[in-house]
Parts: sequence; C-alpha cells; structure tokens
Amino acid sequence: MMLPPPGLPGSGADLPVREVLDELAAALAERGTALLVAPPGTGKTTLVPLALADALPAAAGRVVVAEPRRVAVRAAARRMASLVGEPVGQRVGWSVRGERRTSASTRVEVVTTGLLLRRLQRDPELPGVAVVVLDEVHERHLDADLALALLLDARAALRPDLRVLAASAIPDTARLAAVLGSSGGEDEDEDDDGGARPAPVVVATAPVHPLEVVWAPPTRPVRPPEGTRTDPALLDHVAATTRRALAERPGDVLVFVPGAAEVGGVRSRLASSVDGDVDVLALSGRQSSDQQDAALRPSEPGRRRVVVSTAVAESSLTVPGVRAVVDAGLARVPRTDHARGLGGLATVRVSRAAAEQRAGRAAREAPGTVYRCWSALEHERLAAQPQPEVATADLTGAVLALAAWSRADGAGLPLLDPLPASATAAAVRVLHDLGLLDGVDPAAARPTDRGRAVASLGLEPRWGRALLDGSALVGERTAAEVVALLSEDGLVGGGGPGGGPSDDVAASWRALRRDDDPGRSARWRAEVRRLSGALAGLPADQRPEVGARAARLTDDAAAGLVVGLAHPERLARVRPGGESYLTAGGTAVRLAPGSALRGAAWLAVAVADRSGRDPEARVRAAAAVDEDGARAAAPQLLTVGEEVSWEGGAGGDVVARRVERLGAVELASRPLTGALDERQRALVAAALADGLAQAGLALLPWPEGAVRLRQRLAACRAALGDPWPAVDDDALLARAAEWLGPELAGARRRADLERVDTTTALRRLLPWPEAARLDELAPERLRLPDGGARVLGQHGADQSSARLDWSDPAAPVLAVRLQRVLGWTAAPRVLDGRVAVVVHLLSPAGRPLAITADLAGFWRGAYREVRAQARGRYPKHAWPEDPLAP
Repeated sequence: MMLPPPGLPGSGADLPVREVLDELAAALAERGTALLVAPPGTGKTTLVPLALADALPAAAGRVVVAEPRRVAVRAAARRMASLVGEPVGQRVGWSVRGERRTSASTRVEVVTTGLLLRRLQRDPELPGVAVVVLDEVHERHLDADLALALLLDARAALRPDLRVLAASAIPDTARLAAVLGSSGGEDEDEDDDGGARPAPVVVATAPVHPLEVVWAPPTRPVRPPEGTRTDPALLDHVAATTRRALAERPGDVLVFVPGAAEVGGVRSRLASSVDGDVDVLALSGRQSSDQQDAALRPSEPGRRRVVVSTAVAESSLTVPGVRAVVDAGLARVPRTDHARGLGGLATVRVSRAAAEQRAGRAAREAPGTVYRCWSALEHERLAAQPQPEVATADLTGAVLALAAWSRADGAGLPLLDPLPASATAAAVRVLHDLGLLDGVDPAAARPTDRGRAVASLGLEPRWGRALLDGSALVGERTAAEVVALLSEDGLVGGGGPGGGPSDDVAASWRALRRDDDPGRSARWRAEVRRLSGALAGLPADQRPEVGARAARLTDDAAAGLVVGLAHPERLARVRPGGESYLTAGGTAVRLAPGSALRGAAWLAVAVADRSGRDPEARVRAAAAVDEDGARAAAPQLLTVGEEVSWEGGAGGDVVARRVERLGAVELASRPLTGALDERQRALVAAALADGLAQAGLALLPWPEGAVRLRQRLAACRAALGDPWPAVDDDALLARAAEWLGPELAGARRRADLERVDTTTALRRLLPWPEAARLDELAPERLRLPDGGARVLGQHGADQSSARLDWSDPAAPVLAVRLQRVLGWTAAPRVLDGRVAVVVHLLSPAGRPLAITADLAGFWRGAYREVRAQARGRYPKHAWPEDPLAP
C-alpha cells in the first residue's frame, strides 16, 4: 500500500482528488485512457500516481509521471516519498537528463516529459511501464504534445495494455478527451456513429478559499516588451508592488516575472528595501537543485519570504506559506523566425488562463490576494489561453523525432494540433542540410544513420550534430564540454557586461572550468559526463575518428567550430565599419555594447534574437572564429560561382565576377574577363534589364526620330487600344526583353546601352498587320492643299507637306503658316478619323495668329479680323478675301 490512509497526519486526507480516486482507477481500467481535470492544490500530482500504483500488481510495471520541468520532477518525487515514509529512490524515484534516483523497488518514477519522449523513441513498447501520467498537459509544451501522440500511437499498435492518464488544471477538455479516446487499445470503444468515444473525464474540484484581486497597473508609462527585453520601469513597479503586498497582507509573497534576468532584477531591487525579517529568494529553471529546493521549503518561524519566480511556479509546484501573489503579467515563450534562421524566447502578455493559475497560488492553502500589475480593462483584452508551443517553436527536434517514428510531418498521429506546414518544411530543410534527414519532402524524408545517432543523444538536433561531428574536429571531451555549455539553459548568453553569463562562449567555458560559480559548474560537469557517456555508447561505426588538428586548437577556435557545426547559417563576418556582422544565412547581427567579442573578424553565433523594430539581431552568445574555422564548420555552404549584377543604382553599371561565398558571406572575387558563353550572356542581359529598371529609360539614347515614333505609338494606343502597344516607361521596362532583346544580348556594360538604335528597337513592338497602317493612322507629315502651295511657290521651297507634333497623343498639332492651308475647307482628322488635328496658324514670321481644330469655322469668322490686322504688317504675302477660292 503506497497511498497513506486518510487518518494519518500529513496524508493529504483533505485534498479533493481523494474523492475521485476510485472513479479514476475504474475509468482507466475500463477504457485504458482518461483525462483528469483538477486545479492546483487538489493533489493530482502526488496522490494520483500512488493510488494508481496501489491499483496494479507490482509485476504489472511502474507508474511513470511526466512533468514539464526538472524542478517539478524533484518536488513531486520528494512529496510522494514523504507520503509513503521513505527517502527518494526507493518506491518513489525520479529521473531527469543526466541524473537518476531510482532502484529496483521503484513503483512510481517521476521524469521530465523530454526524457519520456526519448525513452519512447528508444523503445516504443516502454517495457516495465504500466501507466503513464502526463501532468500539466494544458500548458501545451511541444514535448508533451509529442509524447501524448506517440504514447497513444504505441498503445494502439504495440501496447494495448498501456494505460495513459492526462492531467490538466484547465477545464477545457473536449479536444483532449477526443484525442485520448482515439487511441484504440484492448479497451477500445466506439460511439453510436461508429467513431471512437472520447476518453472519460474525471473532475476534482479544489477547495475554494477567498481570493481578492487588486488591480495595480503602473502609474508611469511602461514600454511593451521587445524580444527578451523588459522595461526596467516595469521591474521597478513590480518591486514596489511587492513591498506594498508585504505591508498590506500577512504570509509569504510569490512574485511572477517572465525570465531569470527579471528574477535577478526584482530580487536586487528588493534586497535592500525590505525589512530584516524578510528573505528574498529566487526560483527559476536556471538554478541548481539546492537553490530551487530552498525556495520550496517553508519559511522559518518568525520570518517571511518573497519568492521571485519565473513560470516554473505556475503549476506542478507548491510554494508553501504564500498568501499573496504579485504578477507582472508577462510570460516568456519560444519564437522562431524561419526567414532569418533565428530562434529563441520572446516576452509576451500572459493569457487569462495562466493569470488565473498564478493567482490561485495565493489561495491554495488559505484566503489570499493577487496583485496584478495591469488594469481590469487590460485583463479582458488578454488571450483566453496560451498559444500552443507547436505554433511558435523551432520544430527541428520534433520533426527528427517524428521522422524516426513514422513521418516527419506527423501525418496520421493523434496530435492535438497538426504541425504548421511552413515551419515543418523549414525544419526538414535544416535537418537535411545538417545531414540528419535523407530528403526535403516532409512526407518522405527519413533519418540518416547519423540522424538516428543524433536522435539517441538526448539533445536538440543542432547540438547533437555539433557533438557528433565536433568530436572529430576538436576531440570528444572538448565537444562534450562546449555542447554541455550551450545546451544547458543559463550557462551562457547574458549578452555582455551586467547581463549574467558572458556572451563569449569561450570565456564562459573557461569560467566553468575554474568553478567561478560552483552551482553552474556542477550542472555543467554533470551534463558533460552524460554527453561523454552518450558518445561512448554509440556503435563503433557511428563514433567519429578524432583528427590530428584537435590537439592544436585554442579554446576560441574549438568553441567556434562546435558552434558553427550547430548553426552553420549563423557563421558571420564583420561588415565594413566593424559595427555589425553578416551571417551566412543573410541576417545582420550586432554585438552588445562592451562585448569582449568586439573586434573579432568572424563569429559563430550560438544565440541571437531580434525585436520587431530592430533591423539587426542582437547576439546573445557567440564564439570568435577565423575564416578557416568557418570553412571547416560549414563546407556545405561553400560555393564558387559567376555573379553578374547591376550595382550602383541609377548611376551604376554591370559588375561581372567569379565569387566564392560561404552562404551569403562573400569570401573572394575576381572580374570575369574574356569572351562570354551563352549562359554568361544571359546573366549580363538580365543585369542590364535590372539596370534599366533601376535607372529608367534614360540609360538609352532617344534621338528625335525615336521620340517621334514613341509619341505616334502612344497616340495609336490611346485612340485605338489593343493591339497597339503601350509605350509609357513602365510598359517599356516591363517588356524590355521583348523589344531590346538583341541589344541586351550583345551588350556587356552601360556604355553599350548608350549606342542602342532605339528607333529600330521600338519597331519590334509594332503589331502585324496593323504596323503597315502606322503612317496612315499617325502620319509624321500631313499633305497640304495645292492652293496654299501655289501661293507660296514663288519662294521655291517644298511646301507640299508639314510635320505633325504628336507630343499630346490626344491632340496632335500642325503648326503651319496660314498661307499654306489656304483652300483647306476643314482641319484634318487622323487615327481613322477619331482625332481632330489642332491647327496652329502662324504669321509669315512664325508668330501665332490663331489656334483651332475647326478650320471651317475659323475661315467664316475670325479670319476676317486676322486678315485685317496682318495684311498691313505683311504686305508682301497673300491675304485673299476668300481663303477657300481655288
């Protein structure tokens, strides 16, 4: 018997979940899967596993409880072990990555969800396991979603006797119950429509202690969070609100902030400003187990505590003695920028559901108060639920796990939410580039032998690849030390002076070896031992051979190589000016002010993030590397090719080079000389077309004949429409390859464009057979009446025609001496009679006398006045009384 009888002191007799234990055991026995809905404080994490173990014979196997965080694993195991009156490691044990406290007598084992996922990948049958309890599934961590899907798939195909219980603190159960009910197994049941029935839902209700909500928004404006940055003004306000809670309420105070940096910031603000009987403690995933355990112990008699915590205290854990909660209203969640190859954490507003979880910590043991650092109006605008991690996180680890299980995209598995297609495709491409998948089709890609080896290491794929391949370049021990540093949260990446651990990976590595921070060094050494053991456990044909170069590498060179192997697209070279770097993936990054890495010609960037308004990403952790190291870390990104482009904008020219690149970073180049082959000519033509698009048609010569032809074509287009071509700038640029094709094909530089015969080139746009009518529809010259020519014949010039001005395609102009149109009864019309010519009648000296499109009306009226004024001024020229007389 593991569950203590209700009458024993400290047995949890008053916990509400006791009332539903029999119902829960019956539901699991009947259906094999169930969903337990129980708010924090009901005993679901500690009493349920013991009761399930009691309901099974010892030979049936263990009860495995999966928690999302290591601190929750240890806390849950300690509490259950105390309930059965034994030390941890006997009937109740725990296991996390690299550390284990179990024995042959262990009946209940508490593990992290990630560890459970790796066990499933190693052996999907989970031998020796009778029941799996997935705790806190409402948090929708990616590992938990995957573990649930793989458990249900294994239960349906391999282990129909395996019982699966999901536990949630939020009563939003429909989707979870449906997925749990779809797993089949030996107890499979169908609904009336022939489909799988939802799994049974068992509800335990927490005792209701009064909870007072105090809205405490900042009185001064606070900048919204950007990336992982929180406005110091908000931390000032949180500290002030905490002091208010200490003054107004009894008991201990639990403060929620988004990350470890904010924990330190608020703690330092409180340390010198609270009474001497108040202990200010920190709680985060970055701490050592001893530091975490200290925050979870009750306060000493006569003293009070303030526990400043990240979201680790939101669920699974009980912080005893808390009567007030101060909530900053922020959460830190994973975000991935697939376009820039950046992944990391972002600070966001907390959801209403999470805010309720946090507030409940104040009323878990007695009446309590929550101080919310936002207004009631802002609360109503918060998202109802947190966004599932699968929608925002880097999916490389999940995709590799799914590819090893069935399909990289997870199709056919009982996932709570499908993997986003674009993020899945990006993850598949990354894994293929790292040599871990054999293709880029999410439906067909399978793990390579190296991919399976990496999956067995218990690391994110990038760091697994760096460990495996880095062992050959820097040695197994060195690779394990650097990867342990980078894969363990909180050991590197503060971003520079005053920001926690250094942003210099090599410097952080040396500090850990010196034991500058014993707690961090202990965590690091434990992970180094685990990784070294994992390498040693690989089959001989999968273990890399260490090269001779490894013994000669400096710390910086070794760290740079390992980081570059994990993130080859983040190898970066300094840009001109030395203020920022360009990565092989094409992203601009910048070091923090005062970083010890400033001045390095090359960086291998391990961690970087970017806020929405910054054009450049901020480097949080990197190692200096040289060009040889960058080449060695990312040989797959090295290319040599011919690049032809237009450079310099409107005043530029074609630049043709043979270029060696590491991704987007140019390593070396030399000009292309000699005769061009067909492919090179095509590249030059495309560059010239790009130059035209940038500089415009002014790059081409436009003699008078070409200008007039373009004007006439524009008039045809305006009056007649298709098939006459548009010849405005945009249209001509869009069809440059069509009308300038031969010229572009034969040109090599800007100067060649300046010699183009644009008149001939434009004629290529003329439609056939309409082209034959161009001179008829939009003539360059108009024939004048014979009478005018006879009048002026005494001067001996050819007076038979005059040029039309087509500057305005809707109103062509004929500027002509009045005497030359004598006898013309009406103004001519062009473009199939659709457009009247505007006649500018000039004096013998070329000065304007009249403008008209109604020549007949002019002869009848205004001509008389014009004649009267002009005949005296120009007596030698004809001014007949009847202008229409033959």
